[in-house]
Amino acid sequence: MKEYVIIVAGGTGSRMKSDIPKQFIAINGLPILMHTLLAFEKYSPSISIVLVLPADQISLWQNLCEQYKFEVNYRLVTGGETRFHSVQNGLNTITEMSALVAVHDGVRPVIDQKTIATGFAKAAASGTAVVAVSLKDSIRSGDTHGNSLALDRSQFRLIQTPQTFRLDWMQKAFALPYQSTFTDCASVLEAAGYPINLVEGSYENIKITTPEDLKWAEIYLK
Repeated sequence: MKEYVIIVAGGTGSRMKSDIPKQFIAINGLPILMHTLLAFEKYSPSISIVLVLPADQISLWQNLCEQYKFEVNYRLVTGGETRFHSVQNGLNTITEMSALVAVHDGVRPVIDQKTIATGFAKAAASGTAVVAVSLKDSIRSGDTHGNSLALDRSQFRLIQTPQTFRLDWMQKAFALPYQSTFTDCASVLEAAGYPINLVEGSYENIKITTPEDLKWAEIYLK
């Protein structure tokens, strides 16, 4: 079955204290987003990559591609108002009747081939595959008054990307009206009535959000 990945990258550099969007910050000789695209090309040269960027970031990205002589094959799509709409725009470019589609954060460059392959295999068998890791720390629920309650951390998972699904399931799910509770693709598929299957992720598969994350990514990518 044909495999696609929709890579969404619409962040800013605010928490990174950067003048440019965080996905364009260079680490180990390349912008973060280029590391991410290369990871999926390394997984499979035949995978179809759909890159979704905000309209006001496209020219900067194209300039960077020229500067770094970046030659990975991909389809560039303009993003929407929210992540939901950006993924929706990416989906609308896929013309196959049957396919598997992974959705991945552009600022998760330390994604390994095994995790990508596991997601596609599980989605092929069960329709959905969402990468997740167990919690390391103890957790508590709290309220605005400072009261808290200890929770069993074994009952919780930290959700990562890629999140991989059958194309026809995604198309039906993303035909739903947008809701503010749609924080990732899994929440959209769940709202449409589809089961969400978790697959084991990696603690190295960090989402680069802060300067501290940037330092860890530099180490992992070496």
